[in-house]
Amino acid sequence: MNHKKVVLITGSDLAGEALTMLHDYELVFAGRQPTEEMLISLCQQHNPVAILLRYGKISAKIMDAAPALKVISKHGSGIDVIDQAAAAERNIIVCSAPGANAAAVSEHAWALILACAKSVIPLDKRLREGYWDKSTHKSIELEGLTLGLIGLGAIGSRVANVGHAFGMKVQAYDPYAKTLPPSCERKATLNELLAEADVISLHCPLTEQNRGMINAASLAQCKRGAILVNTARGGLIDDRALIAALADGTLSYAALDSFTTEPLSAPHIWQSIDNVIISPHIGGVSQASYVKMGTVAAGNVLQALGDRRREKEASS
Repeated sequence: MNHKKVVLITGSDLAGEALTMLHDYELVFAGRQPTEEMLISLCQQHNPVAILLRYGKISAKIMDAAPALKVISKHGSGIDVIDQAAAAERNIIVCSAPGANAAAVSEHAWALILACAKSVIPLDKRLREGYWDKSTHKSIELEGLTLGLIGLGAIGSRVANVGHAFGMKVQAYDPYAKTLPPSCERKATLNELLAEADVISLHCPLTEQNRGMINAASLAQCKRGAILVNTARGGLIDDRALIAALADGTLSYAALDSFTTEPLSAPHIWQSIDNVIISPHIGGVSQASYVKMGTVAAGNVLQALGDRRREKEASS
């Protein structure tokens, strides 16, 4: 009879290195698109001591279905998909893997910035259709332009370094940042950044305070023809306001790797917008980050459960 405690993984796979770390536990995989009902059922069936969260959301109902639950460990950095207030009320530890995918996300942000500035996708499409636009096309040169970063954590700082290497003037809005990396010239207010940046890149977590921060009012402050890139969270942007800004020339281009509702399924609002690039929330997904996120998330589970056991031993 199996007496191992259960770790519920909201995904269908985990890096081998992370699986090895969790060898003392029974691992239950919920699949790539777990619903609340599915997770409640699995929690009722297995009563996990930990949830390692890859996909989906963790609600209070899911927590209540697992009385033994001690820790929810995010496979990545964004914990907005966890009801943190409910977890705190139930003394459930919530942890994440900040920085584990910083290299991957920052690289993807730059792939999107460059694709926008250099018109990579429309030029590819035009050439495939038989057009040779060498004599008419003018791309955007980034040197000397202003890069505005909203959020200056591990990812934003890496994006700043690359912007500086390109010869851009880098400024950032981050009310929580105590210091600036050498590559960032200025700490700006949000209004200053929107008015001055030629490229705006989002790198902040989603909170109730900043939900919808990129909206009609904030977009109206943007420098005309700016580029907006979001590799953070879809909820930061008001989709309809962004579509209007792309249509009227407020923004020349946008690139989105995350969306208000995921996964996107056709038909969706971005299919008919020519000056937006979309990718399926894969900025943080690389072979290296897959291992790093998995091992950090597994390590957080072990640490949280170990701390609880030591606390119990100390009090007995």
